[in-house]
Amino acid sequence: MLELPTLEVHGAPRALGRGQGEAFREKIREFVGMRLEAVRAYFAERGQGGAERLMDVGRESFAIYRAWDPDGFEEHVGIAEGANLDATELFTVANMTDMRDAVLLSAPRGEPLRKVVDEGCTSVLLPGSHTKSAQPLVGQTWDLNPPDVDFVIGVHRRPAEGPETWGVTCVGCLTLMGMNEHGLVVGTTNIKTFGSRPGVGYLCILHRAVRARDVEEATALVQGAPHAGAHTYWLADEVRQLEWEASPNGAFLREVAPERPLWRTNHCLAPAHRALEGEVPGESSRKRFESVARLVDERGFDELRLRALFADRSEGVLSVNRYAEDGQGTATNAVFIASPSERRAWACRGPADRGAWVELRFERG
Repeated sequence: MLELPTLEVHGAPRALGRGQGEAFREKIREFVGMRLEAVRAYFAERGQGGAERLMDVGRESFAIYRAWDPDGFEEHVGIAEGANLDATELFTVANMTDMRDAVLLSAPRGEPLRKVVDEGCTSVLLPGSHTKSAQPLVGQTWDLNPPDVDFVIGVHRRPAEGPETWGVTCVGCLTLMGMNEHGLVVGTTNIKTFGSRPGVGYLCILHRAVRARDVEEATALVQGAPHAGAHTYWLADEVRQLEWEASPNGAFLREVAPERPLWRTNHCLAPAHRALEGEVPGESSRKRFESVARLVDERGFDELRLRALFADRSEGVLSVNRYAEDGQGTATNAVFIASPSERRAWACRGPADRGAWVELRFERG
């Protein structure tokens, strides 16, 4: 079973970042090289884009991020310092999906790129009506380049100011999916739209959101962020569970209601975004969406049962649970589940049935 390396960091923002950078210095440098090679292949497949334009977008976006979230910016710079890397290059690599979209999908609109891709994750937000505890239960798979699985970590942040947090991410990166001591949980899935541009990367938005007090504060941050590219952002606490389908073109809300779970894969649902979709949605996204609709149509979920949903292989290579050997160019690299009311979270590295699950515990709260 794949083990999830974890790290605890302490202090002010720069110290929090430096703790991660120093602990995983060689691994972060390896991650940057792997991601740059992957994006070169991505551009080559589409016959456009390039490293020079990518770094131009990264530099402009990094300046926007500095103004939008100074503390998050300082933490990122600390990671780069600890790893002896250029902070702009690391930012660009960490937020790669947004930065490459800002290169390839910068036109206001256009014909979708004809290459059908099946990148992407599966998220599930369950109301109390569907759980054993009668309290909400949320989580997701994180699916992207298969080599990313070698770089997945759990980071336990104990800042000098602000809430204690747990995040699951890749080495060198800020929060990808996580929870804070107040019971606020955040996560994401990827979508693509035209109109992408230099702006704040999705990991930076998630990292700011997980430091919020509750969904009300986090939703204002997500809705008002200067988005670089399109993503969905799900937010949950014990009171509300919702999702923003957000891009530079707008943000559209979906919310859990009594008796009505919410789930998402990787095609746009908001009509305004469907008209701007940047790539033809693949069969995997639609099949996973249909599978979850069937799998959540029952009651009595707990953490183990939601883990089993994320391990589902009933549709073979089109299943929620994605293996590298499926040959889609995408695999499940991590899975995260949380109970906001209980302030409990669990995670694994790799697919839900191939990773060793660990509970991510809080020291206070």
